[in-house]
Amino acid sequence: MQEKTLRETEDEIIDEFSLFDDWMSKYEYIIELGKHLPIIDAEHKTEEFKIKGCQSQVWLTAEMKDGKLLYKAESDAVITKGIIALLIRVLSGHKPEEILNADLGFIDKIGMHEHLSPNRSNGLTAMINYMKNYAKIYAGQSVQ
Repeated sequence: MQEKTLRETEDEIIDEFSLFDDWMSKYEYIIELGKHLPIIDAEHKTEEFKIKGCQSQVWLTAEMKDGKLLYKAESDAVITKGIIALLIRVLSGHKPEEILNADLGFIDKIGMHEHLSPNRSNGLTAMINYMKNYAKIYAGQSVQ
């Protein structure tokens, strides 16, 4: 079975979100996605792995396996947990170069930026930056 491309996963998410008529239903779906996020090990719930710039607490780890980056995350907020679950669904399991080149257009296409509070929107940007920074590290690039 061939693995999905980043774009195919993004399109799948866009299709899923198009099934909902309003943003309350979409928020409920995001919360539901967060419930299925695998819990990270307690040893990773430290300042070293904490994403700065998020209103809630979010921890993110990544490891390289067979040339692909695998992410794990945890958050103390249900919406944030669902948002990071979406990002992991799209980015995890891909090569660092693919992750660095991903435009993540699905975020705007499902209307997430416009329906998040400014603080949550900043947190979303911070999560994406941290995920791309892991990709830079594993690709051998320097991180700003």
